[in-house]
Amino acid sequence: MKKNLSFATKKFKNFKEKSILIALGGVIGFLNGFFGGGGGMVCVPTLEKVLKLDNKRSHATAIAVIFPLSLISCAVYIFKGAISSLPLLTVGLGVLLGGIVGSIALKVLPSKVVRIIFAFVMLAGGVRLLI
Repeated sequence: MKKNLSFATKKFKNFKEKSILIALGGVIGFLNGFFGGGGGMVCVPTLEKVLKLDNKRSHATAIAVIFPLSLISCAVYIFKGAISSLPLLTVGLGVLLGGIVGSIALKVLPSKVVRIIFAFVMLAGGVRLLI
């Protein structure tokens, strides 16, 4: 856990480090806007590998990063008239409830289980795209 605390206080003074993080953030933002939330699939591994955050902290941070991006993307789609209100309300209610359950599960599940679930979801999504 000390590794994460030291990261939290680390200052990115190097221009190259800042540039890489901004570029990765741009890719994550683009993917989130383009796929409607798929940025998390890139954000979590980025936080783990590049920033050396542990699994649970990576997922929690990804949610915090993706949330405002999703709100902005949603606003753009609403203003374009690309969202129907009935699916928005019904699916939105399920997403809200699922988000609450998921955040509680993230808090109580061991990191290894979270990693396995995440890997399975990524694998299932990849297989689904191929079929």
